[in-house]
Amino acid sequence: MRLHAFAPLGLVYLGLLFGCTNASVMNESTKDAVSTQEVTDALAQVRSSQSYVLQPGDLVDIRVYMEDNMNRVLRISGNGTVTFPLVGNIKIAGFSLEQAEQNLADRLTTYIRQPQEYGNKTVYVLGQVSKPGSIQIPPEKQLTVLEAITSVGGFTDIANTSKVRVLRMEDGKQKSMDVDVSQITKQGNKSLDIALQPGDVVFVPQSLF
Repeated sequence: MRLHAFAPLGLVYLGLLFGCTNASVMNESTKDAVSTQEVTDALAQVRSSQSYVLQPGDLVDIRVYMEDNMNRVLRISGNGTVTFPLVGNIKIAGFSLEQAEQNLADRLTTYIRQPQEYGNKTVYVLGQVSKPGSIQIPPEKQLTVLEAITSVGGFTDIANTSKVRVLRMEDGKQKSMDVDVSQITKQGNKSLDIALQPGDVVFVPQSLF
């Protein structure tokens, strides 16, 4: 699979594309329920990827908030740099994803205004989706479960679309909500497509045949 993780810096999102094993494998003993360990493992995998130190030859996916024409998939050159619009050559090898994002964001703020309070609205989309990782709730706009899943490339072929789980902390306690996305997409039942809140974890389990 591809591990694609975004750290919430607000202006720039830098994803690392590389081969890895899938940590979110469905427990054979649980057909309907999503175990806490599954979610914990998937979340840890995404967060650990953000501390990965970039190397020459790595393929990175760089996205700029509200500037889709600047989005690029680039390979880090032998001298540790990539060439990016407006800033030219910039060194990112030897930095973590978060450090590289901050470096690039600092360079770009000369040309692009930093969105206010954007970095505090992170949600995680994990499990059987194309690009598990963290994404942002857009300013002054809702982000629904289906929109979040779509933004990370949609479901994998083995996803259980009727058992999507949203985990949310409320008053210090974890709340769990199941969302049948198949009813939203196939039957048009938009009332099931709940709006996400900062800190929510959306977990898509594997379908057991």
